[in-house]
Amino acid sequence: MKLLDLHIDGFGKFHDLDVTFSDGLNIVYGKNEAGKSTLHTFVRCMLFGLERGRGRASKNDTYSRFEPWDGKSVYGGYLRVEQEGTVYRIERNFQKEKKSLSIVNETLGKQVEPTGAFMDNLLGGLSETTYSNTISIGQLKSATDGGMVAELRNYIANMNTTGNMSLNITRATSHLRSRRKEFDRLLDPEAARNYATLQGEIRGIEREISAPEYENQLHTYQSMRSQINSQITKKQEERETLLQKLASGRQALAGAQFTDEESVVRYRDETLDTYDAYQSAKASCERKSRSALTVLSLLMAVLTGIFTGVVAIQEHTRRMALAAASSPPVFTLHDPAFLLICFLSVLTLVFAVTGIALILSRKHDQRDLAYTSKLLQEVFSRHLGDPSVSEEAMDAFLSRMEEYVRLGQAIIRSEASVEIQAGEIAALKEKAESCDEVISRQQRTQWELEKKLDHLAQCKDQAEALQLVLEENDRIREEIAAIDLALDTMTELSSTIRDSFGLHLNKAASDMIGEITGGIYDSMSVDENLNLFMNTRAKLVPVSQVSSGTMDQVYLALRLAAARLIQKDHDPMPLIFDDSFVQYDDDRLKTALKWLSRAYENQIIIFTCHQREAQMMTANQIPFNLIGIG
Repeated sequence: MKLLDLHIDGFGKFHDLDVTFSDGLNIVYGKNEAGKSTLHTFVRCMLFGLERGRGRASKNDTYSRFEPWDGKSVYGGYLRVEQEGTVYRIERNFQKEKKSLSIVNETLGKQVEPTGAFMDNLLGGLSETTYSNTISIGQLKSATDGGMVAELRNYIANMNTTGNMSLNITRATSHLRSRRKEFDRLLDPEAARNYATLQGEIRGIEREISAPEYENQLHTYQSMRSQINSQITKKQEERETLLQKLASGRQALAGAQFTDEESVVRYRDETLDTYDAYQSAKASCERKSRSALTVLSLLMAVLTGIFTGVVAIQEHTRRMALAAASSPPVFTLHDPAFLLICFLSVLTLVFAVTGIALILSRKHDQRDLAYTSKLLQEVFSRHLGDPSVSEEAMDAFLSRMEEYVRLGQAIIRSEASVEIQAGEIAALKEKAESCDEVISRQQRTQWELEKKLDHLAQCKDQAEALQLVLEENDRIREEIAAIDLALDTMTELSSTIRDSFGLHLNKAASDMIGEITGGIYDSMSVDENLNLFMNTRAKLVPVSQVSSGTMDQVYLALRLAAARLIQKDHDPMPLIFDDSFVQYDDDRLKTALKWLSRAYENQIIIFTCHQREAQMMTANQIPFNLIGIG
């Protein structure tokens, strides 16, 4: 595998940074504090991920040290790599809440599921620990020669252990058993039972709070109550206005001495009757033919009376003459004179009665006229302010009465509206009271819900804490299982250790020793106690007796040999040096660079704060790609 290029959205001091690598040897140059180690760490984190530590350790862990300095950039970026002719883009976001990993096969143009098997194949079978112990190389110089010797011994032991080997089974076994006891003490045996109890309690609370009665409708009913109260206020205002109008109408009717529409109609009809009687009496009093008839009747009565008297006197004279002649008249009912006198008497009586009746009728009409006129004058004066009796006054009166009738009808309608509004207001008040009851229940329910939610939150917090304990238990059990497996494996393979990885490592490193040391040493060997010897044709030289520069060279050869052995079935990953040659003098640096350019065919990346690496490569015509940062 080789690195093509990378883009940093945010990582430590860098944000929106692009870096491109080429095949073969790459030199990444930058002064101290330019960010070379940050870039190196970014590559490792893009390949293997970045986890945040827990507890106090998180304050100074890699995650915290390389969080974006500006506090705004996305924590992450992408790295493009090529493996066996296929280009992949690894994209990561390291932020805890938004942590993500995606891999795109750019050659085929599709997303790739980042499974463990795929990542293992892509990374050449290297774990992060193996990566850091082989192809990723820091400064080669230890603080002291003794320290370097110890480092070489530990490195060889680690390489053998990585290859399921160990050069001191007893010591390793004792250490593993001690670690197993430590892990046993760290286990919390009650965590699983307590967690199960809490989960049951959480599920019970969640079932309770999911019940319909805990649905929060408080705002809905408060809004409804507010609307109802607004409607009540509006209805009451309308009713009050209507009551005022009703009182004004009743006062107007009472001022006119009416009580309701019926009294107005009755008064109007009585006045109409009075007006009709007034008109009739007035017409009777104003008729001239009636006066003439009265005079004629009385005159006819006088004339017929006189004529009756004359006829009666003549008849009496005639009868007296007949009596004097001694021939008394015979008197019968059929006597013409008698009949005539009777007829004339009746006629006189009829004329006299008719005349008297006409005189009495006229006087009656005059009294009626005066009475009705007085009544009408009182009516018109009261309602029109003018006692004059006329047809126009009557029309005005009728118009005024019509107004009172409409007023009475309006009062009736208003009274009905008042009753309706009273019923509506009562219904609204009842509805408001119902809302109050529901709101009261909702408040109690929400209070209970808040208590349950608080308890649920506490339970979840406890469960989350226990989950961490359970995860730690699982991790500890995995560690214990790994220790048990390691103990079993070491027991089974102790007899074949020297025949496997250790021998291959010694041989692979020995093949490089002669070239990297310039022929001073032919090979190296390691005994069962991890004592390292450098071989010459004449003798074995303990590594503690060689120079610190030679120790650096041996260390480099060991790591390169281990990298080759571990990746022999995979496309090799780039060899990365982070200021690894700071302590090298010019001669050893020149030798190391020449040797590296020949010994490692795959990509090499050297991070350095000096320009001499680039200058030496240019002087020795070694092709390289120079990348400047900072």
